[in-house]
Amino acid sequence: MAQFSRITSQAVPLPINDIDTDQIIPARFMKGTNKEGLGENLFNDWRFLKDGSPNPEFILNRKEVQGGQILIAGDNFGCGSSREHAPWALMGWGFRAVISTSFADIFHNNALKNGLLPVVVDEEILVDLFDMVEEVPLVNFTIDLAQQSLLLPDGRAVEFPIDTFSKNSLLGGVDQLQYLLSMEDRIVSYEVEHDPS
Repeated sequence: MAQFSRITSQAVPLPINDIDTDQIIPARFMKGTNKEGLGENLFNDWRFLKDGSPNPEFILNRKEVQGGQILIAGDNFGCGSSREHAPWALMGWGFRAVISTSFADIFHNNALKNGLLPVVVDEEILVDLFDMVEEVPLVNFTIDLAQQSLLLPDGRAVEFPIDTFSKNSLLGGVDQLQYLLSMEDRIVSYEVEHDPS
């Protein structure tokens, strides 16, 4: 899993509530368990018109947002099915964090387990973020995971919640399996000490 400590990036605004996982990555693109190429199909049905040409109105098709690592989205992001492909597709596009007022529980957990940071802010802050991006489209934001803060261009630092295990995993670039494997010596020692034979 990619390590996450601090990023500074422009933000891509997507002020839509209830974006579900089928909109993030349509089911027809989930034929395998490989993460490769999923980013190319991120928001596919919004990014392309019926004739297959890029939708010039959709934010991800605009040249100025290319390379943005932070997505700002409306409330209840990632609702719908439990597909792990949704955070894979977001990360495949290049996003490292999504900011919203709330996330569906399963999406939230899948994101953390795969290295995508869900940042929860209150409604007033979310409105401010959308306003800032509208006023200055290329404005940068900084997310400092160690401090659990979102640093705004106007100097404010907004704290966000994250559980300790997920925070340490992201900071160390260690997924759950890697964490368990790192405990192998302790597990073996425990088994030896508690061997009933």
